[in-house]
Amino acid sequence: MGDGPEKLPEDIGALQAALLATRAELASVRAQQSDDQALIAHLKLQIEKLNRDRYGPRSERTARLLDQLELTLEELEASATEDELAAEMAAAKTTKVASFTRKRPSRQPFPDHLPRERVLVPGPVTCACCGGKRLSKLGEDITETLEVIPKSWKVIQHVREKFSCRDCEKISQAPAPFHVIARGWAGPSLLAMVLFEKFGQHQPLNRQAERYAREGVPISLSTLADQVGGCTVALTPLFRRLEAHVLSAERLHGDDTTVPVLAKGKTDTGRIWVYVRDDKPFGGQAPPGAVFYYSRDRAGEHPQAHLAGYSGIFQADAYGGYGKLYDPGRNAGPILEAACWVHARRPFFVMADLAENARRKVQGKTPAVISPLALEAVRRIDALSEIERGINGETPERRRAVRQELSAPLIADLKVWMREQRAKLSRRNDVAKAMDYMLKRWDAFTRFLDDGRICLSNNAAERALRGIALGRKSWLFCGSDRGGDRAAMMYSLIVTAKMNDVDPQAWLADVLARIAAHPVQRLDELLPWNWRDQNNQANQAA
Repeated sequence: MGDGPEKLPEDIGALQAALLATRAELASVRAQQSDDQALIAHLKLQIEKLNRDRYGPRSERTARLLDQLELTLEELEASATEDELAAEMAAAKTTKVASFTRKRPSRQPFPDHLPRERVLVPGPVTCACCGGKRLSKLGEDITETLEVIPKSWKVIQHVREKFSCRDCEKISQAPAPFHVIARGWAGPSLLAMVLFEKFGQHQPLNRQAERYAREGVPISLSTLADQVGGCTVALTPLFRRLEAHVLSAERLHGDDTTVPVLAKGKTDTGRIWVYVRDDKPFGGQAPPGAVFYYSRDRAGEHPQAHLAGYSGIFQADAYGGYGKLYDPGRNAGPILEAACWVHARRPFFVMADLAENARRKVQGKTPAVISPLALEAVRRIDALSEIERGINGETPERRRAVRQELSAPLIADLKVWMREQRAKLSRRNDVAKAMDYMLKRWDAFTRFLDDGRICLSNNAAERALRGIALGRKSWLFCGSDRGGDRAAMMYSLIVTAKMNDVDPQAWLADVLARIAAHPVQRLDELLPWNWRDQNNQANQAA
């Protein structure tokens, strides 16, 4: 008993050490679990992306699923790093538990085109072992760190010296440099940044002005708006050339979306229309492009005016305002309607979404009734989509031959099946409505069988409108009808640049620097695909 009080401090120390070791082990286990979860999420995302690249979108949920997987991975990666650091700090307090280190995916090397800045770390002047000073350099180890230089502002002074003639006393001076806007004060790179952030990144001018002021460059909202208006005028001829290119296509995709417009004491609902040229699905060599138009309402007169001079194939939904475009007696020539199978599939899919029903059960909500007929319709339409993925990018002749061999029998069976099932359903049944939508437009839905240029879906137009749908939450509404027209023009230029793998801001900066002095008859050289090719040739020559 007498030894007890003397050993108590040692026992407490041992208990503390054991407690620290236990905590370190738990932190290490937690870090390992977090790492495993992040790795699983990473692999799931990679698998889904590979499947999407190989087979294309397989369902209406594909894009939503990718967004969810990326968000999940983001959160798990951040949590795994937090747990790893916590495990390291816990292990540092004990000598019995080794720290946990994550096995991160191998990082790709930094791009070669980025400039390198060498920061030389002074080497030793004496040997760390013997203290000798006779050191000979064997080589060097380089550790690269990616860094960004914050945006910097500067004022460029164009100095034009004046000279007087000793003979005639006249004054000579070089002409003033061209500006994008008459009496302009902003350089092309600044203008391109303002335009791209407003129309490409959905940052209204008032938010830009606030940020510039915080950076020490106060620019009023009205001044920025003045520059936007001037740039719109300067770029209008280029938009007209883009418009002519898109509307000369053999086949067009069309769609529209809502856009709030500021009105007196309220907002009205305007429309943004888009027409997309994309010949890649049938192996066409013409570069892709998109033109947008704005209107205050959705009256049919608007698409009729947009396509007044067009003839060819038009892929769109069944909006009634397109009806007059398909009049065979049009002055400009006939427009052939090609219906969208993805649009037709959508209501069937809603009634057959097993995954959504599973989520509703988990959330304690009443699951919807799954329709066996809707499931069968989705299965049959998906079989057609699978055939299309195999001939994407082939010539029109090849696509037509495969469709006649593989798709035509499926289409014939689908029509027979739909008519048989439709006869058993009431008029108000949702499945019956989805079937009627297709059966009433059967010629438009089956036109792709005889023309290899036609796509099965109108996804090209929906992709072009995606940025507007995302931007509505940022800019809230257009300020006026004129603002809607300006936005439509700038969307046309920016979306077309993206479709041609061109950085919109870099392209706008170069175009704005050159367009004032560029010959009108050579304006096509500034279109995104020609600009890209010229830059590639110049880089190769250098």
